[in-house]
Amino acid sequence: MKLVVVSAGLSVPSSTRLLGDRLAAAVGRTAEVDVQVVELRELAVDIAHNFTNGFAGRALSAALDAVTGADGLIVVTPVFSASYSGLFKSFFDVLEPDALAGKPVLIAATGGTARHSLVLEHALRPLFSYLKAVVVPTGVYAASEDWGAEGLDGRIERAAGELAGLMSGLSAVRGAAGRPSTADGFEDVVPFEERLAALRPTG
Repeated sequence: MKLVVVSAGLSVPSSTRLLGDRLAAAVGRTAEVDVQVVELRELAVDIAHNFTNGFAGRALSAALDAVTGADGLIVVTPVFSASYSGLFKSFFDVLEPDALAGKPVLIAATGGTARHSLVLEHALRPLFSYLKAVVVPTGVYAASEDWGAEGLDGRIERAAGELAGLMSGLSAVRGAAGRPSTADGFEDVVPFEERLAALRPTG
């Protein structure tokens, strides 16, 4: 199975990348996976150009193809202004609308203080739910004080186990029946204007 880690860390070394690597290693202890890392820092210029000219350069196209073709994703962002970073959001904005439909995703974030831990629930989980991904129940947030402290390893292992289970299950389903439907149940909704027109008196 192919596992792609999307890291939005900006520095080198990066705690965001470190968290992504630790999560990927934990998944690898549970399931056989081929891991690829997408460093968004290296794609920042290509992403900006894609917004202005609609053309994805070679590196960005390869990253988008990797994410689209993955059996599962680990997405990790640093916290900026109590939310995901602009670079992180911009990358997922240039994906095709249904690229993540039915895809297992583990959400994770890093920050300087534990007070930002709710970013997982008020920003990351709604974003990937909107993109129709299957978000694992356990998200992982690592504040500065969490590194080397008790608790982080347990959250990493639990989230990784959940992702590995989803990847294995959905991979088997796709192999037997093809990709899950991306239909959201709203395709046959009658436009409001048509409903109003039907209520107007005739004659």
